[in-house]
Amino acid sequence: MSRVLIIGAGGVAAVTIKKCARLPELFDEIYLASRTVSKCEALQKEVGIDRVKGVFAVDADHASEVVAVINQVKPDLVINLALPYQDLAIMDACLETGVDYLDTANYEPKDVAKFEYSWQWAYQEKFQKAGLMALLGSGFDPGVTNVYTAYAAKHYFDEIHYLDIVDCNGGDHGQAFATNFNPEINIREITQRGRFYENGEWKETDPLSVREDLDYQNIGVRASYLMFHEELESIVKHFPTLKRARFWMTFGDAYLTHLKVLEGIGMTSIEPINFQGQQIVPLEFLKAVLPDPGSLAEGYTGQTCIGTYITGLKDGQEKTIFIYNNCEHAKCHEEVGAQAVSYTTGVPAMIGASLMLNGTWKKPGVWNMEQFDPDPFMDMLNIHGLPWHVIECDSSPFKK
Repeated sequence: MSRVLIIGAGGVAAVTIKKCARLPELFDEIYLASRTVSKCEALQKEVGIDRVKGVFAVDADHASEVVAVINQVKPDLVINLALPYQDLAIMDACLETGVDYLDTANYEPKDVAKFEYSWQWAYQEKFQKAGLMALLGSGFDPGVTNVYTAYAAKHYFDEIHYLDIVDCNGGDHGQAFATNFNPEINIREITQRGRFYENGEWKETDPLSVREDLDYQNIGVRASYLMFHEELESIVKHFPTLKRARFWMTFGDAYLTHLKVLEGIGMTSIEPINFQGQQIVPLEFLKAVLPDPGSLAEGYTGQTCIGTYITGLKDGQEKTIFIYNNCEHAKCHEEVGAQAVSYTTGVPAMIGASLMLNGTWKKPGVWNMEQFDPDPFMDMLNIHGLPWHVIECDSSPFKK
């Protein structure tokens, strides 16, 4: 039996909460905290007060407020589903109160669009000395894609050489322009320069300037664009035989046209401007007027396909495999009232938390997903709504 505190009340958090609530043998008591306590109260009402025991208002920008909530709840684990800006404050609070930590996305400063693990990896010694565990990036990408890589390295290869993570949303939500997760984080992510790892060094590209047309299982051919994604940083660190590692995401022409217009008028900027005597950040304003990703679920059609192409050596022979999942928006809405992008992040957060709480993944320090035995996690994906498949390919769709 265990007690968890979940910080955040957006679309991903709603999925994680509902999934945790169905496993009383692991999640005996669930508590929720968010800046907007009314969202927590709505989730508590939906899930049931017998499963969600209490809700709290907290500004997770401030470690002292998180400490105060943790001291009231006394959880065994804090599941951080708040904004990436708040990771370090919540980690500090966990250290101060002696509680394990889990998140789904790496820290980034609010005033710099820079995605890297250096800030959180710097906490390794602190968590080890405190006898506490921090599990980073327990979502899908990062998260499941890291575990896919570890699973492939364990079961299919002696060495892995080339890795391409692909993320396709083949769904249709009917909106002219909307993001499938937090608009502010999403737009910061895709407007930064592309970055990939090759032959021991990082190389950069202009944002969304490199395109491949890839054929996705059960979806078809979609335009896929090279981006940087944080799991690349940890994967190349922990699999040193890699010669190249890249990340690709699909975008439709209409989405890119809207994005180009918004960039052109400065609406994606994170630099504060003066508007009628007040300082505002254009991207934060844009986030406020775009559709809430949690509102997209009803009527969302189609499915996602997220996976990893890996090429390497087995018994001296080169081979390529593709590990992937298809997730249908409509099925996610039917099960938990969410669209598939929230579902594919919220379920892995629950699985990572489960493995920490039952002691399967338990080690003091700060860890990425691929550093643990992948098999228990892969088994739970099949059980809890994200079944995966492995295709042994004649060749990689990517040129070397």
